[in-house]
Amino acid sequence: MADYYLNQKEEEIMRILWRLKQAFVKEIIKEMPEPRPPYNTVSSIVRKLENEGVVGYESFGKTHRYFPKLKMATYRKWTLKQMINHYFPNDPKTLLSHFMEEENLTPQEVQDFLDKLNK
Repeated sequence: MADYYLNQKEEEIMRILWRLKQAFVKEIIKEMPEPRPPYNTVSSIVRKLENEGVVGYESFGKTHRYFPKLKMATYRKWTLKQMINHYFPNDPKTLLSHFMEEENLTPQEVQDFLDKLNK
């Protein structure tokens, strides 16, 4: 699997594109919380994502409508794997233990999780 390191702003833009499916830069900005970044800042980030192959676009004269090429499920899978590798010594059992101890999952929730893993 390719590496998909997205910084906070890149991930914020990707979450907007995943939700909207496609958008012009001004539409992306409209979805961002106040204080909204300048148009040029968002445009630069989107172009960087496009150069990295994470985002594609359709041209409409001098303007572009962007769409995600990287699927959210692919990014989520990669991100979770990175988290497990970095914070739970490449051991999913440690991750499960964390959720049981720190997140107070009930035995039934743990069993439901295990059942899903076994399918």
